[in-house]
Amino acid sequence: MDESDWLRLIDQLTNGDCTPFLGAGACSGVLPTGPAMSRDWAAACDYPFDDHEDLPRVMQYASFIRRDPTYLKQLVCRELAAADPPDYAAPTEPHALLAEFPLPVFLTTNYDDYLTKALRMAGKQPRAAICRWYDSTSRRSAGSEYQVTDASRPLVYHLHGSWSKPQSLVLTQRDYLEFLVNVSVARGDGGRRLLPPPVLTALTNKPLLFLGYSLQDWTFLVLFVGLLRNIPDIHQRRSISVQLPPPVSGGTDDAEERAKSYLQSYLEDWRISIFWGTAADFTAEVRARTGVGS
Repeated sequence: MDESDWLRLIDQLTNGDCTPFLGAGACSGVLPTGPAMSRDWAAACDYPFDDHEDLPRVMQYASFIRRDPTYLKQLVCRELAAADPPDYAAPTEPHALLAEFPLPVFLTTNYDDYLTKALRMAGKQPRAAICRWYDSTSRRSAGSEYQVTDASRPLVYHLHGSWSKPQSLVLTQRDYLEFLVNVSVARGDGGRRLLPPPVLTALTNKPLLFLGYSLQDWTFLVLFVGLLRNIPDIHQRRSISVQLPPPVSGGTDDAEERAKSYLQSYLEDWRISIFWGTAADFTAEVRARTGVGS
């Protein structure tokens, strides 16, 4: 990100012309990371393969061992919901920061309810909804009960499910494949069967702020390419993605810089500018530039 990106982003946040898109990194230090959760379940299920940090594959095996995928998801929901919530008063807490801005729609692939709670603490009346990717019998337009939303009653939309409804979780390898298929089908009807109208509007008419994803994360790539590639170039907005520096193999001293340069060029075709750092780093910078919550 350069200064032009910052000026634009701060103006968009302040005026509600932005759609936050939260991933697992937004809960760093509060909930276990995907690799950590994967290692724990691999040990618990005596996972026989060597990819112990591949959560969808490990959980696919766990569902075979438990012999009931929904029961497995119930166990995961209990485990995650038992964790202590974030410290919403902390200056680097991203949910509390975003809740202060007049944003009508929030998208997330996280299972938790932290964003909804942060919005309530900010004096708003949020509505949470869950993507019906798992309901193959539903023929009606997704979320047809939702009317136009506004910043006082924002919509928090869980694309990968919520711990309040265990069967909705995108967790196992089979879940991810099913979700990917449904995303492809949704592209055929403009997304109406998968996404409520306010979410489609938020995706297609506003710039996105990706917080908590990795550029190597298939969740990020599938969602961005699968849902947005049909938007004509003339309508595409410039988005921001908060990213940790990419892991690199040993070798030359400039490996990290070359990796960053490659990824920045790669995402430039999608009109995405990158903030290199953690969600906490980004939150602190936004607070310093806006004075929000000071």
